[in-house]
Amino acid sequence: MRLISIVAASDGQEACVCDLTEPVGLSQPTVSHHLKILMDAGFLTRSKRGTWAYYRLVPGSLEQLGLVLATG
Repeated sequence: MRLISIVAASDGQEACVCDLTEPVGLSQPTVSHHLKILMDAGFLTRSKRGTWAYYRLVPGSLEQLGLVLATG
């Protein structure tokens, strides 16, 4: 949830993995692992720029997440 929230609050609803490690207090490999899980679940997409990966919210993913949380 925290990673999705940070990405959603970023400019253009996109964030570099390098910008996500400090706010969550986890290492880059751990954050990347969690981001992959969110990608596989359909909440995020990834684009590679140089050595960094940038994550963007999939359109409608916040609404989908709201439905998941409301039924859970």
